[in-house]
Amino acid sequence: MIRILGIDPGLRSTGFGVIDAEGSRLQYVASGTIKTDTVQLGELPARLKIIFDGVREVAARYQVQCCSIEIVFVNVNPQSTLLLGQARGAAVAALVSTDIAVAEYTALQMKKAIVGHGKAAKEQVQEMVKRLLALPALPGKDAADALGLAICHAHAAGSFAALQRGAPLARRAHAQYKRGRTY
Repeated sequence: MIRILGIDPGLRSTGFGVIDAEGSRLQYVASGTIKTDTVQLGELPARLKIIFDGVREVAARYQVQCCSIEIVFVNVNPQSTLLLGQARGAAVAALVSTDIAVAEYTALQMKKAIVGHGKAAKEQVQEMVKRLLALPALPGKDAADALGLAICHAHAAGSFAALQRGAPLARRAHAQYKRGRTY
């Protein structure tokens, strides 16, 4: 059995979800949000500290073994993307500071794994997470995304482990450059 933490990063609200996975069997453990609205909008370092401390507390409380976090995509507003990236960085730093392995997935990958297509609405993700984990009610939107990331990793982690056992990947010591491309 492996305990997986999913993180849906956000500067105002960071969602988290914890599940236990044993083979194809999934079991809900906990979910919620880390809110930073107690701090004024202009106080970015204070907000990042709340996210950092909150993620560390969740990871310690539920004794997670690994984590999956959403990869930031580029928004229309570059400033929003930068702020979201900093919130994500605070969450990743909190995890790696406690030696927890971190896997990264795009929202498209998570939605495809949970709902079956990458353009799924948040409500569809909530409903499928509810069904997959046999929850009595719909989880909140941020928590549902976080649980979806944990489920996505539960399904993908077995494949990654099998690939690694079969043929360990080796990093390239050098690369050739040709017209700006690496070969």
